[in-house]
This record gives sequence, C-alpha cells and structure tokens, in this order.
Amino acid sequence: MLTRWDPFAELSRMQNDLNRMRGEQRLGFSPAVDILEEEDAILLTAELPGLKAEDVHVHVENNVLTLSGERRLESEEKKEGYHRIERSYGSFSRAFALPKTVDADAIEAKLEEGILRLRLPKRAAAERRRIAVGN
Repeated sequence: MLTRWDPFAELSRMQNDLNRMRGEQRLGFSPAVDILEEEDAILLTAELPGLKAEDVHVHVENNVLTLSGERRLESEEKKEGYHRIERSYGSFSRAFALPKTVDADAIEAKLEEGILRLRLPKRAAAERRRIAVGN
C-alpha cells in the first residue's frame, strides 16, 4: 500500500518529539512579551490578539507582576469530515519579578489593538545623606 508523504505532518511529529524530550508541552496560550528598560521606567509589551481589556488581568503582589486572562475560541473551520484549529487558546498567566526600583503603585496599563503596554515607573533614587556623629 502506498501512502502520500506529508512534509507538514512529519515536521509536526518531529516538533512534538523534541518538545516531549525537553519535557515541554504546548498547552493553551502564552503571550509573547518584550521588556525594555529606560532611564525612568521599564516598559513591558505583550501580544494579546483578539482580547478585550475586560479579558486581561494585571496585578502586583509581593513585588511580582502577573498578567493573566483567557483567549477563547471564536469560530471553528469545519468542512466535510475535517476540523482544524491551529491557533492557541485557553487561560494564560505570566509572572515577572519586579526590581525594588519599580514604583508598583504607579504602574500604567493600556490595551490597544491586541497589544498590552505597561509602564512601570522607577522610584526616585534615594539620595545619600551624611549623618553627623556626636560624642
């Protein structure tokens, strides 16, 4: 019996094998994040295509910034006996340890066109102060 070779199926099988060997599994959705440090702030940008502001949660606790939410399946493509979903869906959570220089009370977040932008302002540097020693 002859079977037609499908290079994409072979690549997918190889990727799954590599992930299994490394102990990784692609389950759910995990947004890509860029972090840039400027002089007065740290800028964090996350790709959240298709999400609305009410679907995204940002909070800080014990100097850990957490982004979480859920990307839900919008529609499915079904045709005569085949069903295909390639994009990742599901709950996600990303956590980032904040340096002590970040002012957690002044963090700003904005979601526009599927891009979440966080501005994490830095605290003013403490000035060194000389203390007189008396006798």
